[in-house]
Amino acid sequence: MQQGLLLVNLGSPASPKTADVKSYLQEFLSDQNVIEMPKAFWQPLLRGIILPMRSWRSATFYQHSWTNEGSPLIVNTQKITNQVQKLLPTWNVKMAMTYKQPDIQQTLQNMKESGCTNVVLLPLFPQYTQSTTKSIIEQAQLSDIPLTIIKDFYKEATYQKILASQIQAQWDNDTYDELFISYHSIPTAMVKHGDPYQNECETTTKQVSQYLNIPQDKIKTVYQSKFGPMPWLKPYLKNSLMQAVEMGKRNILIATPSFVVDCLETLEEDYVQNYQTFKASGGNKFQLVPPMNDDARFSKFLADLALRSVNTNVGN
Repeated sequence: MQQGLLLVNLGSPASPKTADVKSYLQEFLSDQNVIEMPKAFWQPLLRGIILPMRSWRSATFYQHSWTNEGSPLIVNTQKITNQVQKLLPTWNVKMAMTYKQPDIQQTLQNMKESGCTNVVLLPLFPQYTQSTTKSIIEQAQLSDIPLTIIKDFYKEATYQKILASQIQAQWDNDTYDELFISYHSIPTAMVKHGDPYQNECETTTKQVSQYLNIPQDKIKTVYQSKFGPMPWLKPYLKNSLMQAVEMGKRNILIATPSFVVDCLETLEEDYVQNYQTFKASGGNKFQLVPPMNDDARFSKFLADLALRSVNTNVGN
């Protein structure tokens, strides 16, 4: 009889080679929680045009961010998992990924076989959206082990204070004209269909801002990582960076609460692509607040949240 905790992140290719990236993208972009188009229309487009064109280009991005230890997303998520395990020594704490390895269902099966009678399912996404959290829950519920599900944690004061302290430390370390709080965007159609993500992002900014010693008129919510031609949540980070420079704001600090660990979006999209756009537009200072990564305070928050959830079913 043992309590389990499964921390789940998005996932990563097995390697930065084109074939592995293609396999990963095919699984990711075949999830109908991510791409809502009918399969009969989407799959020929995905397999015939998008994967052949996108896989090699994405592979070069993964090669830029890959470390000697492996994928930054996997490596950092494992570090968090190890820290939480030490904080919960009587629990069985594992990590899994929505796409590729470690597989959610297989990991849950292994936990059951090792004696877990209940598992707290904790997606590492502060805000809920169908394209991340819903997919995790659906996969986990295919297993036959009882689950205690934490759907989000953006409203948790401890989380907000940790995020605020990270932002404040960077802000105080230099001089900035504006703070962009940048979230992974989603299609606006999802929001129109009832997805709470946009509201949860805006609430995150509002509540975290209460702990910041930064003027409210210098804090802006933006969105990044748009994919495809359909409209996604705006304003887009890249456009906002160029507009800031036009308005004489050439020193920008960016926080990325959607990403609790460094990954392709922070290391490549932001520190390389968005940085280059900003500098080419005439920007001066471009700095990111590091994600939580292996911040001991964040790991303790997750451990405490899991403990509390067993008694109160927080997030359900």
